[in-house]
Amino acid sequence: MNVVCIQMDIAFGQPEENIKKATLKLEEALHEQPDVIVLPELWTTGYDLTRLHEIADQNGEKTKEFLSSFAKKHHVAIVGGSVANDHGAGIANTMYIFNKEGEQVGTYDKLHLFKLMDEHLYLTPGKTENMFTLEDTSCAGMICYDIRFPEWIRVHTSKGAEVLFVVAEWPLPRLAHWKALLISRAIENQCYVVACNRSGSDPNNVFAGHSLIVNPWGDIVAEAGEQEEMINGVIDPQLVASVRKQIPIFSDRRTEFY
Repeated sequence: MNVVCIQMDIAFGQPEENIKKATLKLEEALHEQPDVIVLPELWTTGYDLTRLHEIADQNGEKTKEFLSSFAKKHHVAIVGGSVANDHGAGIANTMYIFNKEGEQVGTYDKLHLFKLMDEHLYLTPGKTENMFTLEDTSCAGMICYDIRFPEWIRVHTSKGAEVLFVVAEWPLPRLAHWKALLISRAIENQCYVVACNRSGSDPNNVFAGHSLIVNPWGDIVAEAGEQEEMINGVIDPQLVASVRKQIPIFSDRRTEFY
């Protein structure tokens, strides 16, 4: 499974401009002949949280139509980063996933809201896990702050997830945490981690970039710099199986004690 991460800058609070840019980036990504393309967190609005009631996507309809149409037309699966989704009872930070036929195979509202960036003041938290299948491979999806909660990741890998897709707007001052956490999640769960961060800045933050693809041994397969960039790597489910057989952490767990 060939995966491409689109690390892009995001225009603050300008959905139409960001959709146009994402279209060009998605088309450019096709040159790598990907099976899956990944976008970053809140790629339509950025962190313009105070205006989300004006610029959020109503029930995600515009986003879903855009991603589904592109996936079907180009026969490529898309892990659609996340967008501000006004679902009537509030605004969620929502990830949509589409297969190569343009069928929606997953939806996830960010479970853990990041208070340091005021998410809890403007967003409603999710309540469900995020398991889905792409290219006959069991996958899970997380959004940014979620990676600081290893118990949440383990919920998914204990159910068989072999690839963890992470989308983010992770700030530059905590770049070392970003890399250490992603590598740790890969090692302790013996899975691939495909992490797509944004680049650039907004009025309050400078973002880290450094999108990563990490294999089940914790080795970095591909890494971006701080600027706009695309990275790609091949996911090998057989390596996941081999590592899990060699060091059988899942069967060795003693869940009666935890």
